[in-house]
Amino acid sequence: MKKLAKHILLMLLASGGISKGVAQDTLQLNFREAVNIALEKNLDYQIQVNQMEVLQKEKQVALLSHLPTLGVNSNFLRQSGQQFQQVEGEIVVTNVTNDIISGNLNANLPVFNSGRRILDTQSAKLAYEAGEKGLERARQQITFDVAGRYLQVLLDIELLRIARQNTANQKEILRQIEGFVDAGIRTVSDLYNQQSEVARVESVEVDAEIALENDLWTFTEYLQLDPGVVPFLEAVDPAQALKEFQEYGVEELYDLAVQNRADKAQQSLLKDSFQKDLKATKAMYYPRINAFYNYNTFFTSLDDRSIQEQFLRIYPQNTLGFNLIIPIFSNFQSRLDVARSKVAYQNQVLREKATDRKIYQDVKLSHQNYQAALRKERNTQVQVQAAEEAYKAVQERFRLGLSTFVDMATANQQLVRAQADQAQAVYTLFFQDILMRYALGTLDFLG
Repeated sequence: MKKLAKHILLMLLASGGISKGVAQDTLQLNFREAVNIALEKNLDYQIQVNQMEVLQKEKQVALLSHLPTLGVNSNFLRQSGQQFQQVEGEIVVTNVTNDIISGNLNANLPVFNSGRRILDTQSAKLAYEAGEKGLERARQQITFDVAGRYLQVLLDIELLRIARQNTANQKEILRQIEGFVDAGIRTVSDLYNQQSEVARVESVEVDAEIALENDLWTFTEYLQLDPGVVPFLEAVDPAQALKEFQEYGVEELYDLAVQNRADKAQQSLLKDSFQKDLKATKAMYYPRINAFYNYNTFFTSLDDRSIQEQFLRIYPQNTLGFNLIIPIFSNFQSRLDVARSKVAYQNQVLREKATDRKIYQDVKLSHQNYQAALRKERNTQVQVQAAEEAYKAVQERFRLGLSTFVDMATANQQLVRAQADQAQAVYTLFFQDILMRYALGTLDFLG
């Protein structure tokens, strides 16, 4: 299958089956590589990746908020003009220039704020975990999108192979009929009918080539490959669909989806995060206590002693204390903040419920389509077997002159249609297996 896909694609490139508007290079890709390229090029996914850096910093800041804040500041200034000094109990006014250097060390530590620091830390941690779950679901979405386009190209290659094989068979039959007409076994009308049939199947082959080319370029555009680069996709075996979900009911599958869906976990984590934010905002209604420590010192040029002596021995001051803040009236700003947090929490509750409904709908629809794909795949096996036997019988009767050209053409068309239906059914079942895993939240790279 893999060699056949490569052969067909290279034939299209060599024969001009794919447009030659620009110079083209082939890029060999397997499914995993295609997904990696899509992840690198997808705008929304990269935005989410960048957003995770912000969430990481917010989580870090919330954790460090439990530590005291420290600050150092210093001032260098010159005062010129009248200076007031106390000398021996009297105030002396002199007109001098005073150079001053001051230094301050400040430390503040929240002692009590109704648990706001703890709530903020928990909220930031939950928001970061929700971001990770959102990123996981985004990867699954891109994997699913790539899978659909990837399998469509492989299906087009298989349908083109069937069309090419049918064209070759019809040309061989035409060659045989020409011999029969020369021998007088068949009429000229059979020859004309077969020539018409060859022309028809050649048109079908052209349509298959165009479908392959269009889907291939659509896939190329989704991966945002460079102009002129045509991907050559390594084949996957659609028969590897495990069919492991055929015995599961909708409720069982829904329970699996609730356990595994990253978007479900994301919405739940966000709800808890918003709830923590709401509680943290309500904490602003209550008194707060902060501990503080200040160290102040300075140097003045009016003092003849050295900078070191003034800074370190004469003028240092240490202040240690507590700051009590009692909210009384803040123009309803705290109430506004609480109202906003409450609405954000309520909206997130609605989003979580909507996600639950969507998960059930996804699982139910995927289950229905999966069961239908299973039945269709089994039916097409019988269809192909019957069509092959019918074609062999009619072909032998036609060779013996016991059946008409119409019988032969009808049997061939049924066989080709059955082969195409079987190819579509096999790939559809494989895709439905992927869709089921996507609905359950267990989709990963195809092996």
